[in-house]
Amino acid sequence: MKAITLHQLQIFEVAARHLSFTRAAEELYLTQPTISMQIKQLSKSVGLPLFEQVGKRLYLTEAGQALYQTCQKIFEQLNEFEMTLADLKGLKQGRLSIGVVTTAKYFIPRLLGTFCQRYPGIDVSLKVLNRQQVLERLSHNMDDLYVMGMPPEDLDVVAQPFLENPLVVMAPIHHPLAGQKRIPLARIAQEPFLAREPGSGTRMAVERLFDKHNLKLNIRMEIGSGEAIRQGIIGGLGISVLSQHVLALGDWQNHLTILDVEEFPIRGFWHLVYLRSKRLSVVAKAFADFLLSQVSQIDLDLPPKEPRRANSSPNPDWLSGKGDKLQPPALAATPGGSENHG
Repeated sequence: MKAITLHQLQIFEVAARHLSFTRAAEELYLTQPTISMQIKQLSKSVGLPLFEQVGKRLYLTEAGQALYQTCQKIFEQLNEFEMTLADLKGLKQGRLSIGVVTTAKYFIPRLLGTFCQRYPGIDVSLKVLNRQQVLERLSHNMDDLYVMGMPPEDLDVVAQPFLENPLVVMAPIHHPLAGQKRIPLARIAQEPFLAREPGSGTRMAVERLFDKHNLKLNIRMEIGSGEAIRQGIIGGLGISVLSQHVLALGDWQNHLTILDVEEFPIRGFWHLVYLRSKRLSVVAKAFADFLLSQVSQIDLDLPPKEPRRANSSPNPDWLSGKGDKLQPPALAATPGGSENHG
């Protein structure tokens, strides 16, 4: 047991959580042979096999299950120790780990840049993932904070809405529907549609709206990236519904148009999320406060300009966990539906 290293335990924990060496390699940015070698060495140190393979599926042995539970306790205590150190150091040094859904990459890095300039001693890790990957990390409390459009209903979380996230219908600039007013939703259902992957908050919000009107999307292709969908629209593969934040970067005006469709935009919010049972470090609290204080100054050049929220002041209770899954502040009266997505 003396030969066991923390690195080996970290690799084992990820492999045991996924029950897959391949997914462990992807998460840790290692090769699969490296994962296999480290697990083999760890099993040798333990003196018992940790995994067994039945057919194509991987299972934990009894020793593996015991070690997995031990790893969870070890890493939980190490995280507590890191937070204690961060509290002792204040904001001069520390670490901040944030997980965000893919569309949030259009504005979170910009905010992180300002935050890091203000607190240069803080090391930041930003993970850009799809919704299912973010939910998995959230359920295992693997990061300090998460940014998503649709907080989970099956986890006890604190969720603070902080920025509008309108979903709009996008098409190539020379699309036959471009320039038409109040296009019926049924007409959009006839168009070839580029959809996000199943489980995406954007897809769930769109399907909910179409189901409400007994309509079905004409899905031509599923694509797991908002940027890839944008390029697909430009290439003439079809139309789609995306967060308007996707238009924050790039010369979109020469290639894309936002269609004027009934029930759109679907209005939602970006949320800052963490498990209610989590103790936030002083660094995480500082970033949350920073984000909420900066949101009123964010100008992402979203066309057309959306009305500002009637009340954008942060809720003082949410960081302490006193607030529930908070409802978004009231919006100025505007057409379109209202959903959380992402």
